[in-house]
Amino acid sequence: MPRTTSEPSAPSPSPASPGRVDLPEQGGSPALPLSHGLKQRHLSMIALGGVIGAGLFVGSGAGIAAAGPSIVLAYTVSGLLVMLVMRMLGEMSAAHPSSGSFSAHAERAIGPWAGFTAGWSFWVLLCTAVGLEGIGAAKIVTGWLPGTPEWAWVALFMVVFCGTNLAAVKNFGEFEFWFAALKVGAISLFLLLGVLAIAGVLPGTDSPGASNLTPFLPHGGEGLVIGLLASVFAYGGLETVTIAAAESEDPVKGVASAVRTAMWRIAVFYIGSMAVIVTLVPWDSKEVVEKGPYVAALDHLGIPGAGPLMNVVVLVALLSAMNANVYGASRIAYSLVQRGQGPRALARVSGGVPRVAVLVSCVFGFACVVLSYWRPNDVFPWLLNMIGAVILIVWFFVAISQLRLRRRLEREAPERLAVRMWAFPALTWVALAGMTGIFVLMARQPDTRVQLYSTGAMTLVLAAVGYAWQRVRTRR
Repeated sequence: MPRTTSEPSAPSPSPASPGRVDLPEQGGSPALPLSHGLKQRHLSMIALGGVIGAGLFVGSGAGIAAAGPSIVLAYTVSGLLVMLVMRMLGEMSAAHPSSGSFSAHAERAIGPWAGFTAGWSFWVLLCTAVGLEGIGAAKIVTGWLPGTPEWAWVALFMVVFCGTNLAAVKNFGEFEFWFAALKVGAISLFLLLGVLAIAGVLPGTDSPGASNLTPFLPHGGEGLVIGLLASVFAYGGLETVTIAAAESEDPVKGVASAVRTAMWRIAVFYIGSMAVIVTLVPWDSKEVVEKGPYVAALDHLGIPGAGPLMNVVVLVALLSAMNANVYGASRIAYSLVQRGQGPRALARVSGGVPRVAVLVSCVFGFACVVLSYWRPNDVFPWLLNMIGAVILIVWFFVAISQLRLRRRLEREAPERLAVRMWAFPALTWVALAGMTGIFVLMARQPDTRVQLYSTGAMTLVLAAVGYAWQRVRTRR
């Protein structure tokens, strides 16, 4: 039976129509195809809401405390880097839609070992994130219902989203559609209220002017560096839309639309909200970290019920991330196995869904939750450090892959370039230089140095295993 996802193994793609979804080649095990149950409205809202994560609502507080008003500059710099990465990823994903996304592109451009390394490291990241998001969501609920056990709520959330992803991909799409709609609505309302308050036209408030914007660099360059690193990791999760596009009605159109709107989404939701927050609230306010920057800003404006309302939004953001990460992990695993880079059982498809991959990803995620309670002082921190810089490793693979595939596409299948990287190859090299700079900054900071070295060790191990696996396959 023909397969409909792009799981490449051959070194060069054959010319085809831009809308075609590639077929798996050597090393893939026969399997039923994934469904194409995601509608364009699903993909559009996943792209729109995917940039609004719990890291933005909560994690940005630590960045503001370190960088002060310069957090706007930090988010702008890292946002520009993310725009370049998404453009590169969009170019490759529009040309070769694949549930493996960057992993499949890395295999095509660099070799099977690269696809293996990028794919399995990202799978570990997503599964661990599922557990972390479950813990965060459970803490919010137990705050409302004291005395109830956190682990029970995590288990309930895991069962719900495991069930959702086991059913049909359109269920994942519907959950994400409404989750994203709520997040977009909440942050849009926040931005509207903030702009009105800054302009001095919100009833009951006075315009703060620029009084909270000085000093712009309260902790100097070091504070800006910490804010920059915090902002980089807040952007994680944007890659899901290129994974989901392979199961949409029109993969090429979906990817192209999502990537082309990435710039204004990042500018409005991330950079815009940071500018509003630091203008309204003193950067050194304890509430920014303790309550979260959005709650602190709404409290500052005297909006009644702001805290409980924002907690609902954060809960939705966490649950949305859980749902998306279960989906992403299962599709990455499925793609890897289809390309002969993992246990064949994970490629079993039923009803258009890789159900074994969904179950294994959920089990791994819940195992991380168990470790957080059982070994909170050694194994669990080690796991968190190991995934700390995975997103940067993935972005690096994206840039290298795009450098190599663009020339090949121009030579062999130019009709597939529905999305083009800006100012190629100059901006690709700029992005690589930016990532290298972030690696250097991580090595200079004690907290992030451990993450960098731990992630580097995991990457090297996976690369060695992937290379050995590649050598074994070529000898058969």
